[in-house]
Amino acid sequence: MTVQENVSLRPFNTFGVEARARYFAVIQHADDLRRLMDHSVWQQQRLVLGGGSNILFAGDFHGLVLHNRLSGFEQLATDEEAVVLRIASGENWHQTVLRCVASAWCGLENLALIPGSVGAAPIQNIGAYGAEFQDCCRTVAFIRLDNGLPEELSVDQCRFAYRDSVFKHELSHIAFITSVTVRLHRRFTPNLRYAALQQYLQAQQISRPTLRQVADAVIAIRRSKLPDPDVLGNAGSFFRNPVLDAETAQRLQQLYPQAPVFARDGAFKVPAAWLIEQCGWKGKRYGQAGVYEHQPLVLVNHGQASGGELLTLARQIRESVYQQFGIRLEPEVNIVGNGQPWPELKEK
Repeated sequence: MTVQENVSLRPFNTFGVEARARYFAVIQHADDLRRLMDHSVWQQQRLVLGGGSNILFAGDFHGLVLHNRLSGFEQLATDEEAVVLRIASGENWHQTVLRCVASAWCGLENLALIPGSVGAAPIQNIGAYGAEFQDCCRTVAFIRLDNGLPEELSVDQCRFAYRDSVFKHELSHIAFITSVTVRLHRRFTPNLRYAALQQYLQAQQISRPTLRQVADAVIAIRRSKLPDPDVLGNAGSFFRNPVLDAETAQRLQQLYPQAPVFARDGAFKVPAAWLIEQCGWKGKRYGQAGVYEHQPLVLVNHGQASGGELLTLARQIRESVYQQFGIRLEPEVNIVGNGQPWPELKEK
């Protein structure tokens, strides 16, 4: 294992923005991490980096980047009903989903084509098309960066919520996730709760979809809405969909009867994309940074945008939405290299 200095991070983030790491180390085995703890650079500020698909470098990182390249895919148990797998955190998420679909293991198909590594799944509790990572998760294993000890949490201990988990709170910057275990079904029951998925399959005249057909439908829908990061730099949805209380949701629908508000578990969710589009941001540009013309929730790099340009655009969008609707957008993307990325919003 080698510690490199002054390394470009452009190849390691799907926004494709230029930033540099003061120190950079590739972690291919858990022992690499333990050996690194004895290195002088360990006292630097640390950043765990997987696929770089949910991060915006708004500036250089002046500490140590730990690039997760852990690999492994193990079948722990199986019976007529289910299979339990242990998957290393450095594995590619989408390739993992395709591997499970090909093996007729059911439960991840609605999460196809989400970019990034397996290790990001529990941090964000990734979700799409009516499914979330927590639905199949059983445990998450990690190494503590403060003492080098291994730990494992059950699904309940992970405190999963909408795009949230314990790894974004107490264990933020402390846990280096090494693997997850998931329980997948061997009998397929399609999850078609998401309207767009139903509509796509109906348009294809598929009334009883197979596991593969559901995965293919999810992939097709995502490709129609989201740009390919290899062609147009992006990190997918930049903001989370706001969750409103009943009073705020009622006020929004009184002022904007056409507002799409969805009730769930006593709370109300409104699509951030709708709010952003109503403020006129769809397709707009700020220098080389822009809002994707087909999906206003996605910010894009039109070629040579800096992280600072993208962050400035995101701030302008957030301020605009707050001024018009009184709703605070919260980022889904992690901002690195800027001390205070989100200034206080100005009161209306």
